[in-house]
Amino acid sequence: MKQGLAKKLIIVALIVAVGLAFWIFDLGQYFSLDFIKKSQASFQQYYQANPVLMLGGYFVVYVLVTAFSLPGAAVMTLLGGALFGFWWTLAVVSFASTIGATIACFFARFVLGNWVQGKFGDKLEPINRGVENEGAFYLFSLRLVPLFPFFVINLVMGLTKMPLMTFYWVSQIGMLPGTAVYTNAGSQLGQIESLSGILSPGLIVSFVILGIFPIAVKKIMGWYRKRSGRSQVS
Repeated sequence: MKQGLAKKLIIVALIVAVGLAFWIFDLGQYFSLDFIKKSQASFQQYYQANPVLMLGGYFVVYVLVTAFSLPGAAVMTLLGGALFGFWWTLAVVSFASTIGATIACFFARFVLGNWVQGKFGDKLEPINRGVENEGAFYLFSLRLVPLFPFFVINLVMGLTKMPLMTFYWVSQIGMLPGTAVYTNAGSQLGQIESLSGILSPGLIVSFVILGIFPIAVKKIMGWYRKRSGRSQVS
């Protein structure tokens, strides 16, 4: 019991320390659109001289940013698109963002999960039941719709009973379209003046439709099975 509490306190202390360091040393300035636009040429020269080291460092930093829910993931994706090209950035960011998100989900579950389940288990039961029945589809829709902060999804899902492996592979697939959008935008970094300029209203509507689609299909299939008298495959 004491050992488990000590581990939780260590994780909490680590998260707090990273957060404080980020704000005290004003590290956010290095994750701004203005900074990467000014530093793009320097980064490009370093990448040409040290491609493996640059890609590796980029991967590690991206994992840490998403794992500790720090601001800057979107800007980093833009930078990657500008430096490494579309396909390299898509591959690196896809895995780095998913690994970081899964770590964040684990942190939330390990530190708060048991306490929240014990304290509010009766209120969370419908949510847990929904996650068990449609969790993959529900999470997939949330990942596709770029209207909710991904770090919030990571933390909230950590408070449910969704298996981490399910969380990982659904996030890997569900975040891919959004990653592709930002990566492609990175190749046109010089024309982008703000992050809000990346997603047009039409594109947001398209993402909403994509997000609703898997749940709608599952509901339609369930209705069809019930109406035709077929048993539903679990």
